[in-house]
Amino acid sequence: MTELYLSKQTIHFVEPLPLQSGTSIENYDLVVETYGQLNPKASNAILICHALNASHHVAGINPDDPSDIGWWDNMVGPNKPIDTNRFFVIGVNNLGSCFGSTGPMSINPKTNLPYGASFPMLTVEDWVNAQVRLADRLGIKQFAAVMGGSLGGMQAMSWATQYPERIAHCVVIASTPKLSAQNIAFNEVARNAILSDPDFHGGDYYKHGVVPKSGLRLARMVGHITYLSDDDMAEKFGRDLQRPAGAPDEYRFSFDVEFAVESYLRHQGDKFSGYFDANTYLLITRALDYFDPAKRFGGDLSQALSPAQANFLVVSFSTDWRFSPDRSREIVKALLDNKANVSYAEIDAPHGHDAFLLDDARYHNLVRAYFAKVAEDRCN
Repeated sequence: MTELYLSKQTIHFVEPLPLQSGTSIENYDLVVETYGQLNPKASNAILICHALNASHHVAGINPDDPSDIGWWDNMVGPNKPIDTNRFFVIGVNNLGSCFGSTGPMSINPKTNLPYGASFPMLTVEDWVNAQVRLADRLGIKQFAAVMGGSLGGMQAMSWATQYPERIAHCVVIASTPKLSAQNIAFNEVARNAILSDPDFHGGDYYKHGVVPKSGLRLARMVGHITYLSDDDMAEKFGRDLQRPAGAPDEYRFSFDVEFAVESYLRHQGDKFSGYFDANTYLLITRALDYFDPAKRFGGDLSQALSPAQANFLVVSFSTDWRFSPDRSREIVKALLDNKANVSYAEIDAPHGHDAFLLDDARYHNLVRAYFAKVAEDRCN
């Protein structure tokens, strides 16, 4: 079979969702895409959790924009590692995002104005609680697997501890049990670029008809540096100058773009500032900072992960310095301390943190083999 069976819907929730900050949000929407077909026992469902700037659109061609291919299209689809001929795959746009689910850009029904700066702070645990409500609405009592990379992996881990009976397999890719001081520092520099943009207007820039594009550009440029490895940047750009064909290979002695890597970063920043929301960026990076399941256990990750009942697949990449293999090994050790069933792989890939999104035969074959075993248990 080659049919993806892509379906998109917006699901409305009336009941207030309590948040970890002590506030709540009610009358909110979650945008969802599904792929494949749910079997009669509702036992073949997989939830894909997205990272910072991704969305519900995981695979296939966006019905609203034929040029938009799903962010994990190489992983999810017919005969792909997550085979939609066998699994019912769900992609959900998290609360606070800017791709259709309720977020800072949305209209607050109490004021009839965009939420803007008044949108509540969110955590990974809040997103998982919202996703549980979605699962209830879809009639899924237990997921065959919850899977995510980077921030998505944090959500998968939270599922395993917050709702251990509702997840059979937990797949955590290029993730971490908490951000290091260095990671928080990168996020703070990126946020400060947005907060100091004159067009930010305290987060209520919508009513001024402007976008803090300069701050968003800088935030994306800083972030993008952390997604690539030194080797990958050296191979892609080296010290090549950005010059038209036939132009002299000489310095211009200016602050305009001189090097190819500068042109690349500016392009990424310009593109990002054209489609992403600044308030969403602030919310999601702060949720990243706050994620630390061991905090309430005195830093004991083994104790924090002790409720987990799922089987685990943990994958890291050798050149990922944002969420290094050492962080994945911490997760694995904590799981083994609890005698959990865990498989671990460290893929020797040159692409840094972004490797979890890219084609790599060893990586994809590993995921394919793991989910073939999941299918034996859940898809019959």
